[in-house]
Amino acid sequence: MQVTINGETRNLPEKITVNDLLNEMKIEGKIAIELNQEILPRSQFSEYQINPGDTLEIVHAIGGG
Repeated sequence: MQVTINGETRNLPEKITVNDLLNEMKIEGKIAIELNQEILPRSQFSEYQINPGDTLEIVHAIGGG
């Protein structure tokens, strides 16, 4: 299935959760995800099944001073 991640079209397997995607992309740490222009709560990362045509923006939180 095709989805858009950070502006790039990407093919993903069917039945993949947001958490599965993050593991596949080796993304960890403090992140925020916007799914179809709405913030997805972290509590839903392991529950939400990505659907064809979804648009995700994945943002890393970076600390500094």
